[in-house]
Amino acid sequence: MKAVGARLPRYDGLAHVTGRTTYVDDVRVPGMLWTKALRSPHHYAAIKRLDTSGAEQLPGVHAVVTHEDVPRNVYGHLEGLGVPGDEPLLAEDEVRYKGQPIAAVAAQTEELAREAVELIEVDYEEREPIFDIRKAFDPGAPRIHPWGPVYPHFGPHDHRRVRKGDVERAFEEADAIVQGVYRPTAIEHCPIEPQTALAVPEVHGRLTIYSCTQAMYFSMGVVAAHLEWPLNKLKFVGGTVGGGFGGKVDTAAETMCALLAIKSRRPVKWRWTREEEFLASSTRAPWHMEIADALTSDGWILGRRMLTLHDAGAYTRFSSYGLTKHAFHHAGAYTIPNLEFNGYVVFTNRVPTTAMRGFGVTSVSYAAEMNMNRIAEVLGID
Repeated sequence: MKAVGARLPRYDGLAHVTGRTTYVDDVRVPGMLWTKALRSPHHYAAIKRLDTSGAEQLPGVHAVVTHEDVPRNVYGHLEGLGVPGDEPLLAEDEVRYKGQPIAAVAAQTEELAREAVELIEVDYEEREPIFDIRKAFDPGAPRIHPWGPVYPHFGPHDHRRVRKGDVERAFEEADAIVQGVYRPTAIEHCPIEPQTALAVPEVHGRLTIYSCTQAMYFSMGVVAAHLEWPLNKLKFVGGTVGGGFGGKVDTAAETMCALLAIKSRRPVKWRWTREEEFLASSTRAPWHMEIADALTSDGWILGRRMLTLHDAGAYTRFSSYGLTKHAFHHAGAYTIPNLEFNGYVVFTNRVPTTAMRGFGVTSVSYAAEMNMNRIAEVLGID
């Protein structure tokens, strides 16, 4: 109880304000190599040919990895919770968003790694991308994901459902019906610290990985799954996160560094550029939300119908989890006796989306409260 009402100093406050906090990029290890990735220049394309020989032969390049070097290339961020995996670590036969990694290089310097990446040859066959979730949900829309236009693994359904009471009767008895469509767009987290990781091979066969992840044990599990290693062969060191807001729940750089460190037998660091952050890091998802509220003239909400489309981007990642939280909160702070909610995770050719500050909840709160403002105007109530 000594802490209640007391002005307690932050344990890391002094180091922050004096510039002594150690971030991942502050860690330097002798013999360290630098990483750069070959990223797709197209939003959607088939990969017809991939030739890394030019990069491999460049002096100063110690390792190049493609999907063939990943023991388990396709893995899902939520497989431990029963959500099937659908995203390759490194693209195989196709790319589904601009900036998707295809290969990675470890070289003596960042400049040399960048030069090596430019020597990798790829032949693409471009396809027509789709970016609008409402259009992606329409019948006959282009199929960009093997599962179809929507994520299909919500138990027996291809969407998240909420059913309560008798919605049909509520709308029949309503004095007024107020409807709205709300579409908050994507937001880039833009942390001051970009995605950064350092993988260091140890003499006993383990890997020490310095990571800026927001979820240490989660990221360790993702790396172990891709490598098909037991967890006890990995040691994660997580210094201070230089801003994340949800965007550093994704395990973006650690696995690639681990693969290159294993292949080169050298420490490997990957520090994303600001351009890479804007191009290829996960964003807060765009949403499309349609609400219809059945009301009495004195302000009771008798029922609500809602359709939500959540833009997952090219792969699922955490989208099914975000939509589930969204569904739980769609009635907001209000007692609504009759509910019908249908929520879909929709695939587009955007960068995969992820958590950001109240994942799934802030979007539906925005829509619900905006609709409440409309209700107040229609009914003439404060």
